[in-house]
Amino acid sequence: MLMGLEARVFRRVVRSLAAGVTVVTTRDLRGHPWGLTATAACLVSWEPPLLLACIERTADCYPAFAEAEAFTVNVLREDQERLSRHFASKDTGKFDAVSWRKGDTGAPILEGVLAHVECRVTAQYPAGDHTIFLGEAVAADAATSGEPSTPLVYFRGSYTRLAAEVSPPRP
Repeated sequence: MLMGLEARVFRRVVRSLAAGVTVVTTRDLRGHPWGLTATAACLVSWEPPLLLACIERTADCYPAFAEAEAFTVNVLREDQERLSRHFASKDTGKFDAVSWRKGDTGAPILEGVLAHVECRVTAQYPAGDHTIFLGEAVAADAATSGEPSTPLVYFRGSYTRLAAEVSPPRP
């Protein structure tokens, strides 16, 4: 019989998974923008193009995500740690201090991010203390070659940077 895994051990081990840092955004039914910093956003499928974002049910913005028809995954650049911390805070006026625009879906796109993907919500799945929001990608864009192009990474409880490439990639 398998024994239950201690929560502190699980947390320590899972913190070893390096993750790109995103800000996931949406708008509630009144049009108010909401967002939070998340490392639990990833590709699900190329065809159809699907992403998922996991939102903790106790997050202040959870009700907005639960009722929304769309969300945007904003991928942060390595120099946007301050923006990540801003959206990780409990501040109620998160969008008052940042530049953003309404995307094709109505969900906010943060200006100056490395990339963004707008998704139409196709399903919600309860998963422990989170809900998995599955979204079909309907619009996207990424920084051009002349712009900063390295992502912000979170590893073992700290922001970190990708190491510079030492050797050229193999063909």
